Amino acid sequence: MPIATARFDGKIALVTGGSSGMGLATARRLLDEGAQVVIAARGKPGLDAAVEELNAGDRVHAVSADVADSSDLDGLVDVIAAQHGRLDVVFANAGVGAFAPITDITEAELDRVISTNFKGVFLTIQKTLPLLADGGAIVVNSSWAVHRGVPAASLYSATKAAVLSLAQSLAAELAPRKIRVNSISPGYIETPSYRANVSDAAKAAAVQAVAAGRLGTSEDIAAAVAFLASDEASYLNGQDLLIDGGLIAAIPATML
Repeated sequence: MPIATARFDGKIALVTGGSSGMGLATARRLLDEGAQVVIAARGKPGLDAAVEELNAGDRVHAVSADVADSSDLDGLVDVIAAQHGRLDVVFANAGVGAFAPITDITEAELDRVISTNFKGVFLTIQKTLPLLADGGAIVVNSSWAVHRGVPAASLYSATKAAVLSLAQSLAAELAPRKIRVNSISPGYIETPSYRANVSDAAKAAAVQAVAAGRLGTSEDIAAAVAFLASDEASYLNGQDLLIDGGLIAAIPATML
């Protein structure tokens, strides 16, 4: 459904992890609101499919890049600089799930998850900052799991807590440039990855735990990111927005 606003006319946005799920929905939302969007992800076939689905002509550009790879990010920045000369919005969204008891986590797995979920976000912001216009906006994707202990999520939650803290620190550090930095903490969001990796029984249990009585959608996340990146959120800085249907703050009536 078309969005009846043009909050991002003339704006240039980067969405990492932009080929599916929350990233793809956010790219679509920003395009609908007038932005030109660069989507980055590791797999070229997925990026090609995303560009075709977005159907936005030369207003969307896809770049294959692994955020955990510094040279890939350098290449991404070079493409953005050559094509657009600047950025106004960065959605540091790329990340991986990792769920296992701490006793089962290998050093290789530790390195893999930290490299994408923390190092990748850190480097994405660090390397795009020279292109980010004063008064721009950065949104970082954290997780509801940082607000509540979750079994078998120690590694995942720790990396997501790290990027939430990073967002808060950068909100202070970048304030002289009027760059706002906020984070989002999605709850149970029915992305393609969630559908593929979570059993029907676990999905039903998740719904029962959410006061809203449903799983979230990628479009729910996109709407929140667009708000935080827009001028309507000009006095929001260093904040974490829980988009979880009440999972953390509210007890469903069915559980009483």
